[in-house]
Formats: sequence, C-alpha cells, structure tokens
Amino acid sequence: MELDFGFNEEQLMIRDLARQIAKEKVVPARAKYDEEQKFPWDVINQIAASDLFGVFIDTEYGGCAEGNGITNMCIVTEELSKACGGIALAFAGTGLGTLPIILSASEEQKQKYLPDIASGKRLAAFGLTEPNAGSDAAAIRTTAVKDGDDYIINGTKQWITNGGDAEIYTVFAVTDKTKGARGASCFVVELGTPGFSIGKKEDKFGIRASSTTELIFEDCRVPATDMIGKPGTGFMTAMKTFDASRPGVGSQALGIAAGALELAVDYSRERIQFGKPVSSNQGLQWMMADMAMQVEAARALIYATARTIDNPKGRATKFSAMSKCFASDMSVQVCLDAIQIFGGYGYMKEYPIEKYLRDAKITQIYEGTNQIQRDEIASALIKESAQRK
Repeated sequence: MELDFGFNEEQLMIRDLARQIAKEKVVPARAKYDEEQKFPWDVINQIAASDLFGVFIDTEYGGCAEGNGITNMCIVTEELSKACGGIALAFAGTGLGTLPIILSASEEQKQKYLPDIASGKRLAAFGLTEPNAGSDAAAIRTTAVKDGDDYIINGTKQWITNGGDAEIYTVFAVTDKTKGARGASCFVVELGTPGFSIGKKEDKFGIRASSTTELIFEDCRVPATDMIGKPGTGFMTAMKTFDASRPGVGSQALGIAAGALELAVDYSRERIQFGKPVSSNQGLQWMMADMAMQVEAARALIYATARTIDNPKGRATKFSAMSKCFASDMSVQVCLDAIQIFGGYGYMKEYPIEKYLRDAKITQIYEGTNQIQRDEIASALIKESAQRK
C-alpha cells in the first residue's frame, strides 16, 4: 500500500512506467556502470523512447507537463533512483539544465531548445559551479564580454553533471563586474561551439554512472540572442532554478533511501541467524520502522513542495531547502542503517547496498550544501517573524 499524494491518472502512468524501466533496465545495468564509470546511454535511450524527458516540459514544446512539471520530475527521479542514483542523475541533471530555459528564456529560445530535450534527442546540463564558486554562486569568475552582436565567454566550470554527454548547456557568466551578483547573465551554449571544450572527467566516490566534468571556455563566441533573459538577471535565474530543482535532489535522495530500505527489509527476511530470520529481532524491527517513517516523512514534504512550486503563490525557497536538506540527511542515515542490517555482507561490493550509501552522500552536497539549506531556512523564518510584527 502507498499513500495517496493526489497524483492524476497520467502521473500514475508516469510513475509506473519509470518504475518498470528502473526494474527492467536500470537494476541489471547499475553495477556495470558504477564499476566502469561510463555514461549509461542504453538506459538513457530507453528513458527517451518512453517520452519521460518530456514530463517536466509543457505540451506546446513537445512535453506533457501541463503545469505540474516539478511534481512529474520528482516522480520519475524517485523511481529511477530507487534502482540507481547515478543513472537517475542523467534524467534529473537534464531537468536542472533545462529549468533556466523554462523559467527565463524567450519564446523563440523555448521553441528552439525544448522540443529536442522533451524528445530525449539532446540532454541538458547546468553550468554554474566553478573552482572558487560552489555554494557561493555569486562568486563566479567566468566572464562574457560584449563584442558586437556576440559575447565572448572565458572561464572554467567545475563538477558539471552530464558534462560532455549533454549537448545543451545553460551557462552563467559575469557580464558586468561592477555590479556583483547583479552583473551575472545566463547563456545557452551548445556542445561543439568553437572555444567550448570538455575538461577533466572526475573519478567519484558515488553516482559513478553520471558524467561529471569541467567545462572550459576559451574565447568562446556566442550570439547575444543566446542570452537567457536580460543582462544581469543570471543570478536571479539561478536562484529561481534552485527553488524549483531542490525538490528534485530531494526526490533523488528519497529514491535512494526507499530502495535501500526495500533491500534491507527483504534481506532481513532471508538472512537466518540462530535458527530464525534476523527480521524477528526486535532491535532490527525498530530500526526498520524508524527508516520507513523517515522515508515517508521525506516523501510527504517533497511532493507537497513540488505541488506548491507547480501552483505558485510566491517563492518556495524555504520549502525547497527543507525538502532537499531533510531528504538527503535522511537518505544517508537510512543507507547507513541498511548496511548495518546487512551486517558484514553490506560492506561488500557483491551486494548492492554499499553503492546506495555512496550515491546518497552527494545529495547532501550539490545544489547547495545542507549547511547552506539551513541558512536559507533560518533566513526565511527570521524574515517571516519580522513581517508578523
């Protein structure tokens, strides 16, 4: 039995389709791609063929979102992440890279880029982080200098999900150094543009099926028409993107935790010690009960936040931060407990559970560390208190 989150008929179909792909395509491939650290194109092509890349894009651009794109994105991300957080990230990372276009691009830009993303023909990536600008997004140093009808971009982006495999990049650069955060702008840069190259591919602890690379810009010339929004609005676009995308990180963490819990409960019924299943041990029963409560609490927060974003009555910054922070902290703890239930076998790569912990850890770090999320939450609480007085 599952709680009713008010999903409509189409969303239930999306969930069931993503769940089927996770079971039939992701589970058999996850160990291979984790070990080889290769991008899972065969699985991604299956996701594309099932039209799941269109769930967060509106119908007029080839998708099926119909005003509930963030909820849809969370549904698919959760189901895929139950099987593999790394493989799921190719989907979720494309959602992140697409959001600046959805939120801030012109109609002409949306018509140009969104249909290819919705069909899965081309993946997207989000280019903000730099060697000295992680959670401090306003500290970016990549520049874009106006030159006639073009901008010349120079700089390096770091730790970019889908780097090298995506073809459409939403890239943030400083267009006016005198204005601080208000001097940043956002551009669409396509793979293959002269002066744009892919740098170092990272060798990671977890999410190893996801490509994470540098983006290098050396006198990369892009048309001024490829700027998303007006000059100086890039930082606001980035913040609006995070407001919308952080429940997606939460749903990745949620899926990882839910998958780990399922594996742990199944194992506890199969593992015999002292002549009976370890599931009969009350200590483990209480542990699994706590794990399940935490998973369901995170799920409720995430989908309530996603619905709030899809039906906006103001910025959902506080709740987006809560959903990302709570779910990712929960996920790491649930995966640790799942390994404990597996005992010594949980520490061995022969069993999949250790991978869940490795994949879960990054959800506490990217798209703003959980310390930054707590800053966001506290700031909102203090502001709300002042407004009540």
